[in-house]
Amino acid sequence: MPARTELLEVAGRTVTISNPDKVYFPQTGHTKLDLIRYYLSVADGALRGVADRPMVLKRFVNGAEAEAFWQKRAPANKPDWLDSVVLSFPSGRTAEEVVVTDAAGLAWVVNLGCIDLNPHPVRAADLDHPDELRVDLDPVPGIGWPQIVNVALVARQVLADVGLTGWPKTTGSRGMHVYARIQPRWTFPQVRRAAVALAREIERRVPADATARWWKEERHGVFVDYNQNAKDRTVASAYSVRPRPDARVSAPLRWDEVPDCDPAAFTIDTVPQRYAEIGDPAAGIDDDPGSLDALLGLAAADEAAGLPDAPWPPHFEKQAGEEPRVQPSRRRADRATTPALAAGSGRATGRRRSSMPLIEIARAASEAEALAGLDRWKRRHPDAAALLQPADILVDSMRGRSSTWTRIRLNLRHVPAGQRPPQEPLEVDYDPWRGASGGRP
Repeated sequence: MPARTELLEVAGRTVTISNPDKVYFPQTGHTKLDLIRYYLSVADGALRGVADRPMVLKRFVNGAEAEAFWQKRAPANKPDWLDSVVLSFPSGRTAEEVVVTDAAGLAWVVNLGCIDLNPHPVRAADLDHPDELRVDLDPVPGIGWPQIVNVALVARQVLADVGLTGWPKTTGSRGMHVYARIQPRWTFPQVRRAAVALAREIERRVPADATARWWKEERHGVFVDYNQNAKDRTVASAYSVRPRPDARVSAPLRWDEVPDCDPAAFTIDTVPQRYAEIGDPAAGIDDDPGSLDALLGLAAADEAAGLPDAPWPPHFEKQAGEEPRVQPSRRRADRATTPALAAGSGRATGRRRSSMPLIEIARAASEAEALAGLDRWKRRHPDAAALLQPADILVDSMRGRSSTWTRIRLNLRHVPAGQRPPQEPLEVDYDPWRGASGGRP
């Protein structure tokens, strides 16, 4: 018997939904059709985050608990009414990506298995000049929600001080996003430069709570991820359902809601009613795009004070003025000095960075497999494992050719030097590039 399909009339178009009864969230029982109906119930708000923007398709074809794969190129069988645009990437490659413009487009991409929506911060009409500055607040393990809220409120104030309006939303995962619409006058490198300055200023104001440090071994509190503003980076947009067991949503908030909000309260079931009752808290986000001039002035002051450019994502070429792109624990001691941020004083100190004792545990195709390897390591080294703090376990989601893989490292800084286990053969040694023609892109 052929798989069941359902036809939906959306925005004057007919969208075919394949396998509508397929369960996408086993713990809640929500199906693919439930997910599509959710997006249609908040379509205006969801489109405010994705409309006219090229989108990477993150496809969970077997539901939220299975591994996703990333698809940059628009499927060959996309309908004629669905727009697309050709993007170029730092690697020199190009891809024709989907551009959603209406609710029918939303339904179509979700039918492909896109649980969350991942647009670029540019409009299809101008791919070289972002119109969005993205402040991604990413807590290290063990950090509680009140600390994230505190950093978000500081981010709001820093943005206001440079003439920008911040619009908050939960990520639907562990952190918070604050977006600021900007005039599309600056290039990606300029927007990222402004984001680095913003992250460093947030760190200066609340050094105990926030960090602008790229390397996980150096982070504490809430990391202000400036590199989400680099070209080719995407984040889950407003009203995206996240692939979590409770079908949690990346929900826009009013600022007066932020101090007392509970991110777990925003789900596929609760957000439609909230939307119907109060509308979209981010409805005015496009009304008054701002300028980056003040933030770029702050970046120039940091540079004059001796701060180098912060590290770029690994797939970018080494940039002029960038600090060494190697984790501090692996740098030679005589090369490990980089000006550090001085809390309160405003600029650089020249303080020597400490070298962290890191070991690698696993490289695995799935997070579950990597964590199983970590558990085996802990059973072999129970005394050292008992001394690890949550932030000492570094779990990285890495992008491969078309899917993510997981790396786990341990920072043994809390283990006395004489008790630190040595680097051993990896518990899981997965090569995401094995068998790829042409090697790593």
